[in-house]
Amino acid sequence: MRFIATILLLFLFSSCNPFAPALDDSLVTGDSILGDQATIDGVFQNMKYAYTFRDTTIYGQLLSSDFSFVFTDYDRGVEVTWGRDEEMQTTRGLFMNVQRLDLVWNNIIALSTDSLSLNASVSRNFNLTVTFNPSDNPRIDGYATLALARSDPQKPWKIVRWRDESNF
Repeated sequence: MRFIATILLLFLFSSCNPFAPALDDSLVTGDSILGDQATIDGVFQNMKYAYTFRDTTIYGQLLSSDFSFVFTDYDRGVEVTWGRDEEMQTTRGLFMNVQRLDLVWNNIIALSTDSLSLNASVSRNFNLTVTFNPSDNPRIDGYATLALARSDPQKPWKIVRWRDESNF
């Protein structure tokens, strides 16, 4: 009984509250799992993060206000384009209706930037595994060409146009 009373007195007179532990400062080192969107690699790292954690907030920060997504509907034989709002709705629906998304960006096939580093075009292949449930997890292998832009070399890149060049 004396031991319990001693422990209670220590908690009572100390500034330590066992039910409200201190903030963990080890994570405040500047290291982040997010990429630096001022780099092209950071854009792809953040897209992978957004898909992995199904995070529409991070995904939305990647897209320019005048974003467009373009793909070919092979069944109808037409090219389809939609804007940022429809892209966000579509992506939100995807993120909400899957158990897991695994996005792997492979080698860059082509990369070009203008002389001021304000516009870039990147073609890259990817693998996306979509897990709807343990027995339904299709894998998509495809190609994407992204047009990126920014107003200043120190500003973050934004995706202006995503052309999906996959054949499915």
